[in-house]
Amino acid sequence: MRTQSDKADAAAANAHPRIDPATVVGWGVDADPENDPTWPMRDRSGDDGPGMNWTRPQVQDADVEILQSVEHKSQPASVGTSTPPHGPSGTLRRQAFRFSESQWGHWLLLMLADRVNTVEGLFEDIGRGRMPNPLVEMGVVPRARSREAAAGTAFVAGVAVVGAILLLRRRR
Repeated sequence: MRTQSDKADAAAANAHPRIDPATVVGWGVDADPENDPTWPMRDRSGDDGPGMNWTRPQVQDADVEILQSVEHKSQPASVGTSTPPHGPSGTLRRQAFRFSESQWGHWLLLMLADRVNTVEGLFEDIGRGRMPNPLVEMGVVPRARSREAAAGTAFVAGVAVVGAILLLRRRR
């Protein structure tokens, strides 16, 4: 008497006939150990472990604060030192690096810090006497029309400053 699984095996054998390996191009290409294309990667006989063997480069001396993930025990050999964390965005970045990289809080705080850093950059530009031109910097207005856009930005900023001064005087 045939069982249910025997009937299923027979039906599967009839539905998918066996493939003859001699008819498939490339079948058994690695059957000959003398002609094994994966040999250098699979031959571990000379290795002393599963990892790579190399001497670690000397770690860069950093003269600024370097934020490091909680997942990593040591610093990489080279780190970026051109923009150290500072101001409110730096505080947000320091908070972000208290979280694991697998947590949303880490990445959301870093994105928020990027946005805050943009606003900080606008205030730094104004403090240096350079009028920012966000329309050109974001690519909304082509560079060829940047003078007109800069004049428009300066006009809007001037109107905002005059308006703020007038509002403060009215309150007094």
